[in-house]
Amino acid sequence: MNKTYYSSVSEFVFLGLSTSRPVQHVLLVFSLVLYVTIFLGNLTVVLTVIFAPHLHSPMYFLLANLSFIDLCLSTLTVPKMISDLFSGNKTISFQGCIVQIFGIHILGGSEMVLLISMALDRYVAICKPLHYMTIMNPRVCILLLCGAWTIGFIHAVAQLAFVVHLPFCGPNEIDSFYCDLPWFIKLACADTYGLEFMVTANSGFISMGTFFLLIISYIYILITVWKCSSVGLSKALSTLSAHITVVVLFFGPCIVIYMWPFPTVPVDKFLAILDFMITPIMNPAIYTLRNKEMKLAMRRLSSQFLTLRVSPK
Repeated sequence: MNKTYYSSVSEFVFLGLSTSRPVQHVLLVFSLVLYVTIFLGNLTVVLTVIFAPHLHSPMYFLLANLSFIDLCLSTLTVPKMISDLFSGNKTISFQGCIVQIFGIHILGGSEMVLLISMALDRYVAICKPLHYMTIMNPRVCILLLCGAWTIGFIHAVAQLAFVVHLPFCGPNEIDSFYCDLPWFIKLACADTYGLEFMVTANSGFISMGTFFLLIISYIYILITVWKCSSVGLSKALSTLSAHITVVVLFFGPCIVIYMWPFPTVPVDKFLAILDFMITPIMNPAIYTLRNKEMKLAMRRLSSQFLTLRVSPK
């Protein structure tokens, strides 16, 4: 590396979603309401699964972990954006940017593998119902969860290993509200063509591969059910439609951001909002509003909580 290149940048400046103060005020209220909804919705799902004994099954175990990852993923970016909109100080330290990138990729990679685990769970439940509890036993569920976090960690480390030591000598403006590798790499004072290709290959193609693998698995499940019973097809389609919706919402923005960068138009910002603020709301809504057991468990827990609050000491 040329010695004239050095990392003199100690912080980055977010350009955010808009430079207009009235628009920023609207965005502040909008993002605050969405984050409170995300926090309460996903936390409710996690607590319901933990405290409702009849929900201690593989499907709900994986669902609770999906809600936990969504909550963490949103918390990694949205509160910082809310703080920036409120204070007007849209800066992040170099180390903070690295931590944010690492967190986004470890959580994103873990969620990809977790969605595959959920697809496996639905396959066993629909196609091998008599062997469901034998195949999807607690040990297997723990292994699937550990595998998801391990692969997410490896993915994040692999992404950062080649970029963390890049030299930065200015500019330091990121045209977004959070740090991610495409913008981070472009600010480096070095030839980053090879690194950009690596990021695209690692994130973009992995996202596409996982997405198509999930879609193919869902199609295989539907074909298998259709061959056995046309009546069961509608039930299976109803069950899988929630999973397919979640998969499209999660992978759609990831694929577009990494496979087709938008350096001059704000489409990537819209997709980021979809990924960090809309999808984490949709996940608990899709899985709870369509699920009678979950809704019943929530009613029971809320009634028990209210009873404890009003009961005399």
